[in-house]
Amino acid sequence: PAPPQAANWPAVDGTVLLANFRFGTGETLPQLKLHYLTLGAPHRNAAGHVDNAVLLLHGTGGNAHSLMNPLFSNVLFPPGAPLDIAKYFIILPDDIGHGQSSKPSDGLHAHFPAYDYDDMVRSQRMMLDEMKIDHLRLILGTSMGCMESFVWGETYPGFADALAPFACLPVQIAGRNRMMRYMAIQAIKQDPAWLDGEYKTEPIQGLRTANELLLIMGSSPLQMQKQAPTRDAAEKYVDNYLARGLAATDANDLIFYTNASRNYDPSPNLEKITTPVLWINSADDYINPPELGIAEKQVKRMPNARFILIPISDATRGHGTHTVAAVWKD
Repeated sequence: PAPPQAANWPAVDGTVLLANFRFGTGETLPQLKLHYLTLGAPHRNAAGHVDNAVLLLHGTGGNAHSLMNPLFSNVLFPPGAPLDIAKYFIILPDDIGHGQSSKPSDGLHAHFPAYDYDDMVRSQRMMLDEMKIDHLRLILGTSMGCMESFVWGETYPGFADALAPFACLPVQIAGRNRMMRYMAIQAIKQDPAWLDGEYKTEPIQGLRTANELLLIMGSSPLQMQKQAPTRDAAEKYVDNYLARGLAATDANDLIFYTNASRNYDPSPNLEKITTPVLWINSADDYINPPELGIAEKQVKRMPNARFILIPISDATRGHGTHTVAAVWKD
């Protein structure tokens, strides 16, 4: 039988409330809410420890539902598939600043703590503690989740049996990657309607420019040419994308999650990652372009890491190849 569509996966909602959560900046929240979805059931070994938990981490601006996308879930979750939910207990968190977890648009606006990836990973670890899970079979992360996978590997060595970071590099966000993020943030902050984060209606000009940058960042020329082979189709594509993006995005949330990578840099401690690592990037990824040569150099520093660069094909989707599981499932 055909695997169920994403909407039909029997996901269960969960929430943990972490009291007096302290951020790396020294700021605190009296209560940090973390929302997550789970699929499958925890299995306990003879000693009573959960031994089949898999943590799936979404990208910037995404949420727990991002990897429920049929392109991902319908390939990986069915019976006999790599992440068969009859076999594994799948946990999909909404990261800090995303989905139904605590975020600036809840009310603190620009006064929300300036969270980073270390805060996200620490909060995930505390969430797992609350769930009585002290070990993971696998951490698989896409984009921002890819970067968090490297942070996990260094911060909690041995907590997971394996890491699968897809679509990122384990170095400081610099060069064009930071330039694009900085331009998106500044576009919003320099819109007079932003009002230092206390806007009553979204600062639409700044938000539009930010979304335009995100469109380019995540795009792949081959697919765009295919989907928009005429001038009219190309312009319509942009208009539709922006209409969707502007309706679904809060300006402060975007500033905070785009800036959360500002101090990310696992490169000094890669040697600490001794767990098996399957690291996959795509050659048409505009955010992590292969010509930088960074991955080939850094992978050698992790004793059990394997780096695979997927060549550009009709099946790849630029940065978004991370969600198209059929491309890398094997």
